[in-house]
Amino acid sequence: MQSMRNGILISALLPFVGWSQSPSLTDPAVAAADKTYTTQNWADAESQYTALTQRSPENPRFWYRLSVSARQEKHYEVALSAMQKAKTLGASKNLPNFIADYEIAIILAGMGDADRALASLKASANGGFSQPNRLANDPEWSSLRSNPQFMALSKQVQHNAAPCEDAEFRQFDFWIGDWDVASASDGTHQGSSHVAKEMDGCVIWENWTSAGGPYFGKSYNTWNVNLKRWEQYWVDNAAGVIFFHGGIKDGVMDYWTDDVPLPTGGTLLRHLQFFNLGPDKVRQFSQGSNDGGKNWHVEYDFIYTKSPQKPVAPGS
Repeated sequence: MQSMRNGILISALLPFVGWSQSPSLTDPAVAAADKTYTTQNWADAESQYTALTQRSPENPRFWYRLSVSARQEKHYEVALSAMQKAKTLGASKNLPNFIADYEIAIILAGMGDADRALASLKASANGGFSQPNRLANDPEWSSLRSNPQFMALSKQVQHNAAPCEDAEFRQFDFWIGDWDVASASDGTHQGSSHVAKEMDGCVIWENWTSAGGPYFGKSYNTWNVNLKRWEQYWVDNAAGVIFFHGGIKDGVMDYWTDDVPLPTGGTLLRHLQFFNLGPDKVRQFSQGSNDGGKNWHVEYDFIYTKSPQKPVAPGS
């Protein structure tokens, strides 16, 4: 997992959580500098953190804040030197390299050094930087936002922030919703289903409830980025378990099982398809084969129609 989904989100204007190397906040000089910094009085903050770095040259927090303050004042040479010092000192003191690399990148962009800025931004993105709002809002990038390399790196940072919003993960979104489910052949009510995007979009989660009976189940659908395929894991309250794999083919979600042994003997191969029939309708069609796919029988053929009310999901 990429740095626990790059969960360390650190703003340039805020202190780092858990940065244990800073002196006690009861130190009047530190307290005064921190107050000046948080109120964004950059000129005074630059002066105060300059004094603190001279007093405590091994403290990466002081160098970091000196750099941010100097950059805000467009004192880019001072900012660059201070951030490089912060990066060197902070590697073992809770300052991630990808944060320092990003700060170095925007300093270089402010200096007009596009090549080095983009190289540092690439290092930051490769390291897991995951704050796309900063690329959109930091003014130093204004002259580079139309640069193809910058745009590609922006997409990488967006992916770091929300990997499951990539296009592949969104292929099955047509199934999301609250549904009334009927037989395709005669329209009889078969059940209801609540299908939702969960886990920051990484899972399409189904909650199925059969009509007129105690049977219910859930499926977990996700894009497997390693195998480049969709997978569904179905479980129900009758001890049923089914594992499907497949993908989108001509707009249809096309799932298959392996040819699995049955408790009563023989094997069963399943083929499950979801057809997008428009914004308010989906067809779910399941077939089975007991001879390895030579002959097929219909297990069910359902039409899902959007329901105005969310069904109650037993066991949810």
